[in-house]
Amino acid sequence: MGENYKILLVDDEYDIALAFTLGLQSNGFSVDMFTSPIEALSNLKVNFYNLALLDIKMPEMDGLELAQKIKDKDEKIKICFLTAFDLNYQRVKEYSECIIKKPISIDDLIKKIKMEFE
Repeated sequence: MGENYKILLVDDEYDIALAFTLGLQSNGFSVDMFTSPIEALSNLKVNFYNLALLDIKMPEMDGLELAQKIKDKDEKIKICFLTAFDLNYQRVKEYSECIIKKPISIDDLIKKIKMEFE
């Protein structure tokens, strides 16, 4: 699986973003990584990505606001949220049922992503 799957990854923690990016790329996914939601939005390739992996708690703009702005431009993209915190799941579920709790291993991350495309 992985092949031809394009992922937009946005996490303000560089080390986490890089680890996820390298792990996904080594499993055949194409990943565009950003640590700034503003930068990710300004570089968004519409109708290009299969999935956006978005951290929820970020400075500048949280992942929920980013998800809304992405969906306004590309309604077909699937959204998956990354979080290390307890959160308001009702608000999150307005955008996606896919919530990935950090920390997570690359293997488990890939399993969760594959489930989104079955």
